[in-house]
Amino acid sequence: MSHVDRAEAFIRAGIHSGAYPQGGRLRERELSETLGISRIPVREALVRLAQEGLVLTSPRRGATVRRLTLRDVNELFDLRLSLEVFAAGRAAERSAQGYEHPALQRIMDEAEDATRRNSQADIAAANTDFHAEIITMTGNRLLQASLQPSLGLMHWLFRLTSTDVGPRLHCEEHKRICTAVYAGKAQLAEALSYAHIDIRREPTLEALEGVLPPR
Repeated sequence: MSHVDRAEAFIRAGIHSGAYPQGGRLRERELSETLGISRIPVREALVRLAQEGLVLTSPRRGATVRRLTLRDVNELFDLRLSLEVFAAGRAAERSAQGYEHPALQRIMDEAEDATRRNSQADIAAANTDFHAEIITMTGNRLLQASLQPSLGLMHWLFRLTSTDVGPRLHCEEHKRICTAVYAGKAQLAEALSYAHIDIRREPTLEALEGVLPPR
């Protein structure tokens, strides 16, 4: 693992755990000293996390942890229903045309393993990878670019609500989507994807009410 990758993973984990609180500053010098590396890879890691939507940068304040709001969560669900449902159908259409993409099954296997171990961090990571990989399967570069800035928020949300969503049920729903995609059943993949996302909007917002500010 490169210094940049290590710094990125370390800072992301700190944001997810609350060690780096929302709105808090992320000082390059302190991070570099903690990690025992130079400030250059730390700076690059912060740029990557900003691209994922976890970190905000400004000329005066430098890097800070994004403040997540209920409005952000609700808008993220809107975005996912727009992009991911279409992507599931398109990925299934490509499978029906003979396109082979074993990476989705590998991620599904990792998700099942994480679920058996009840590793909340690994479950959240695998869930994020699963949804991102379906977007990748479409082969649509603009679609991938549209989702990229929200992947960090998605991962963060999975961590915040990991104890509120039954991981085994979540995993089973992913398996059904995966099966429909590989079977080339576009309409079924879209329907399963829509239900999987939409059914969690209200429970997620209710669980985070009082934890996150409205806007």
